[in-house]
Amino acid sequence: MASLIKRHGNFHIQWYESGTKRRRSLRTDSEQIAKEKLRQFESAQFRGDPTPLPTRTPIGSVVEAYIEHMKAHRHERSWRRDLSYLREAFGECCPELELQSSRARRCRALRRPDDKRCKLWPIRAACFEEITTSAVAEFIADRVRARGLAPKTANRYREVVAKVINWAMQTERVRMPGDRNPAARVARYRESAPEIRHLTMEQIGEQFKALEDRPQLRAMVAMLIYAGLRREELVWLRLDDLAPPSEQSPNGLIRVQAKTVGGEHWQPKTKRNRVVPISRELRRHLDGWEPRASDHGWLFPSPRGTRWNLDNFSAALRSVNQAQGLAWSCLDYRHTFGSQLAQRGVSLFQIATLMGNSPEICRRHYAALVPEALSELVEFGVAPSDELVERKPQLLS
Repeated sequence: MASLIKRHGNFHIQWYESGTKRRRSLRTDSEQIAKEKLRQFESAQFRGDPTPLPTRTPIGSVVEAYIEHMKAHRHERSWRRDLSYLREAFGECCPELELQSSRARRCRALRRPDDKRCKLWPIRAACFEEITTSAVAEFIADRVRARGLAPKTANRYREVVAKVINWAMQTERVRMPGDRNPAARVARYRESAPEIRHLTMEQIGEQFKALEDRPQLRAMVAMLIYAGLRREELVWLRLDDLAPPSEQSPNGLIRVQAKTVGGEHWQPKTKRNRVVPISRELRRHLDGWEPRASDHGWLFPSPRGTRWNLDNFSAALRSVNQAQGLAWSCLDYRHTFGSQLAQRGVSLFQIATLMGNSPEICRRHYAALVPEALSELVEFGVAPSDELVERKPQLLS
């Protein structure tokens, strides 16, 4: 049995658990509300459910535990991208979110508590349980107004905050009011249709002409255009990831697969291995490239003989393109692969399989490029062809 006691103007609930006296503040001075919470507590104890007592968990402890969870279950580049969103949403509430640069330390030392100039405050809440839907919505709206955030970025803030709260509730670290995620009730910003940039056949030729004097970069760009690899997948390729030609694959195969090299583990973004056939054009570019000796047998080693750093590779490619007046990126090359397949009538499911994407993502990106034989459907007063008549029950079902 539990009982109510009053201390310092607020009611507390008191009970014994395994012979130990427990006490929890109900954070109310109303006797009627306190009795209702006592009834809910005793009912939960009788059913064996978690007790619905209010908690007051520091935001920093929850966010710190969530970051440790991300480190254990997600790729490093993935969880590091979320750190900036968490820092914006909750402030420097734990050591993992503190900026350690000299400039950040100087600014922190000069900052006054009442200084609000050009300050975008994090979510206003004294503890994790006090995070409300209005507080999250106001936090996002402030950034949209001040920085002109795109709807996709604003929705990303909402998604990151919702993930933290979901994890905290599922692990029973906190009990949110009403057992509801306040961030999930924030209205999403309406995103526009994605703008997909891809190269035409003429532009592909222009790109390779700009890289005539850089054989390695030329071969790497060819892998991105003709195999649709991601930038990270490209720099992690080793010599043994290329399967030799065979009867089934006359030009060979590219194996995009998880691996551990030098004690460092890597896996594809979707955590699924895949195989991409090498086309005749890509084989021509690969035959013209002789890999240099490198540590761990990288297919495209950096100038130091190690694995390319992603940003350094992009910077090297960008400097060459800018000198030729070109502004294409690695993502544009990957979209070129998907776009060219879609224009040739390859199904979206097959494109998704080759690119390591979900069919839904390929539908959003490339569905508008798929040539559909729908011209007869819009002709009024014209007798349909035999093929269309045969397909009619399927179209209406």
